[in-house]
Amino acid sequence: MPFRPKLLAAAIAALAFGAASLPSQAIAAPAASSPAQVDLQQQLDGLATKARPGMIGIAVVDVSSGKRWSVHGSEPFAMMSAFKAPVAVAVLDLVDQGKLKLDQEVTLAKSDVQGGSAVPSVGAAVKGGRSRFTVRDLLVGSVSQSDNTAVNALIKLVGGPAVVTAKLKSAGIEGMRVDMDEVGIEEIFEQLPRGAAAPKGETDAQEDTRLANGYAAFLADARNRTTPEAAVDFLGKLASGKLLTPSSTALLLKLMRDQVIPNRLRAGLPKGVDFADKTGTSGSFNGRTGAFNDMGIISFPDGRRVLISAFLRDSPATEAQRNALFADIGKTVYQALQVAP
Repeated sequence: MPFRPKLLAAAIAALAFGAASLPSQAIAAPAASSPAQVDLQQQLDGLATKARPGMIGIAVVDVSSGKRWSVHGSEPFAMMSAFKAPVAVAVLDLVDQGKLKLDQEVTLAKSDVQGGSAVPSVGAAVKGGRSRFTVRDLLVGSVSQSDNTAVNALIKLVGGPAVVTAKLKSAGIEGMRVDMDEVGIEEIFEQLPRGAAAPKGETDAQEDTRLANGYAAFLADARNRTTPEAAVDFLGKLASGKLLTPSSTALLLKLMRDQVIPNRLRAGLPKGVDFADKTGTSGSFNGRTGAFNDMGIISFPDGRRVLISAFLRDSPATEAQRNALFADIGKTVYQALQVAP
């Protein structure tokens, strides 16, 4: 069930890739910092101040040097559709084990369709009573097009959210957890049981109260959370091939590079820069947006990699202002780290 008009579009996130996995890079001993790198922390602190009264968490890692920068890096933030990247890891891990196949078909019914996609995707393609999709189709829909129907199907396919969290923990990724699908997130916002309609005869005032309670419940909920530090740890292990086989790593990075949302962090990067990322967006209520996120891997022309995550919570900023803030973060990090120390 899609969010009602007073809850603006929910959880759509999509991001992009290329064809081959990024080469592993050893973490070198920390080198002397350039003036720009020393100033990066100050600039990130300034951007966090700019985000107020919303709260933003940022984490940055220069893989070559091992240097790290963060603002509220250990604070948990709602992932929203950014969780579709770790879900994809759990799926591809089963593919690597031979328990699933990319060309394996999954049948979806109209009852499986949930609103929310960056572009018309899997949910929009379900026709008649039932439609078939391959696992690869669902991965493209989930990661590149941020389709909620697709990710719900993938979570069911792997055996539930706990399987995703278990995969993360087995890889040593702490502070990132997946506890529910997109329907579960909608239940929190709507304050309605799964699949239920609004109460018959509900007045506008009663709806406002219900949705206000849902927004507050979402902010307080501990599920489907990650810290910015955990997000860059996830990205680093993915890019270095520690989560999946080379072929599955290459596929997921391509799906991230192929994401269809051009704004946020990638809007601040020079045109043509290799950026594999995943965004996430929550519903909004009374002019406040619960979550607005992006996390990704910047690959410099010289082969160096920078991992970056940014998670914005409970922001009264407009969409244009939020996009501009994230573009500023991307630009600031790129300019500070574009020259090796």
